[in-house]
Order: sequence, then C-alpha cells, then structure tokens
Amino acid sequence: MGCGREDNVKGIQCQDNCICEVVRAIKRIQGIQDDNDCDDCVTDCFVAPLGGLVSPTRGRINTRVFMLLTDDGDPFKAMFKRSKRRRKGNHGHQSGAKESVGSDCNNCFSVFFRVQNVFDNCCATLQVLEPLDDDGRRVDILKHGKIDFDRLCDVENFRETDSCITVDLKCFCGVQCVKDVFIDCDRD
Repeated sequence: MGCGREDNVKGIQCQDNCICEVVRAIKRIQGIQDDNDCDDCVTDCFVAPLGGLVSPTRGRINTRVFMLLTDDGDPFKAMFKRSKRRRKGNHGHQSGAKESVGSDCNNCFSVFFRVQNVFDNCCATLQVLEPLDDDGRRVDILKHGKIDFDRLCDVENFRETDSCITVDLKCFCGVQCVKDVFIDCDRD
C-alpha cells in the first residue's frame, strides 16, 4: 500500500488507496455547498455538504478538518509556522479570542489538516492547522516530544497557518474527519 509495504496483501491486488480516495472526496466536498446526504456516522468523511459533520459552527464553512493515522494508529503530526497576518493582530478563527500574551512557538505541531490539492499518484498538499481551545488559545499537543492524547481532547477550534506539507497518501492507514469549520484562507 505504499511506503515500503507490499501492494499485494494476502493475494489481493490493491488497485486504489482508500486514504487517497477519502482525501480526494474531502477536497470535492470543500468545493460544493448544496448536496443533502444523510448518514448515521456523523463524522464520516464522505458526509456532504460541508457543515454536515457535528459542528457548532453556523454560517460560512469551507473546510473539513481531518487527521491522518500512521501504521501504528498514531496521528501524523507536522510542524507549523504561525500566520504572519495573525502575528500582526488579525485573528483568523471564528471565536475572535485573542492569542495569549507571551505564547511562543516551541511546540508548534499539529495533527489537524485542510486539504489544498490532490495530485499525481495519491500525493496531497495539506495546510497544517493550528489547534485552539474554546477560548482561541493554542493547544500544545506535545508532551515530552510525543503526542499528548489528553490535550487533543482540549482542541475545539482551528486557525490557518502559513505551513503546508506534501504527503504520499499511500503511507497512511487511516483518516479521521474531525469537524467542519471556516478557515480564513484569504491573503491580504
């Protein structure tokens, strides 16, 4: 299935990668606004339109936030740089809360992504999203260099960053959709 794994598992030839198809579907769903699907699984990545996932957000929604899971079931993490616009005082998240004073970027890692593009043979460019709590403060998801799963539970909101990562979607074993939100993607 990619990244050193055999494509022929127990005699079954793998034609497509399901993670790739899910991320492609998320990209398509981010581009449509008026499809009415019903589904029993409220965090199913295929639920359309945006806003179909359990989400307290009302109004404009343009992003389906998701996590990628590695072979061992852990969330994939990526480093991010904070948005230059936000450092100048423009806060790009829906709660309007201000960044806590003295907040540094020693642990600017996230497991939350927005798909920007899917191309070639299952590659994708993902925007790394900054995890925020209910008050709009950054949530440090690392503890001693490892993901702190208890802190992941504190994440309620997300903010755009200036960081993207290109990944081979064949290298992941799972994708979990988290929430539909509005991410301020416009550049001043």
